[in-house]
Amino acid sequence: MLDKLKSIVKNVKQELKVWQLVLKDKRTPILAKIFLGLAVAYLLLPIDVIPDVIPVIGQLDDIVIVGGLSIIALWLIPKEIVDDCRFKVLYGNI
Repeated sequence: MLDKLKSIVKNVKQELKVWQLVLKDKRTPILAKIFLGLAVAYLLLPIDVIPDVIPVIGQLDDIVIVGGLSIIALWLIPKEIVDDCRFKVLYGNI
C-alpha cells in the first residue's frame, strides 16, 4: 500500500514538472497555457469552489475542475510538445 502511494506521488510530481515545461514552451498555444495555468493555480491555491472540509464533495470538486482543465489544455497542445517535455523530465534533460 505504501509503495503504491509513493508511486502515485512520484507520478504527480513528474506530471507537474511536465506541465511546467509545457507552460514555458514557446510552441504551446496561448489558450492551452491559460487552461493549464488555471489548473495548476486551482490545485496550489487554498481557494476552492467547495471547501475541502466538506467530506468527499470537497475533494471531488478539485479532481473534476483540475482534471477537466488539464484535459482541455492537453487537447489543445500538440502531442509532440507534451512528449518532448515528458522526455526531458523523465531523462533529466531539463
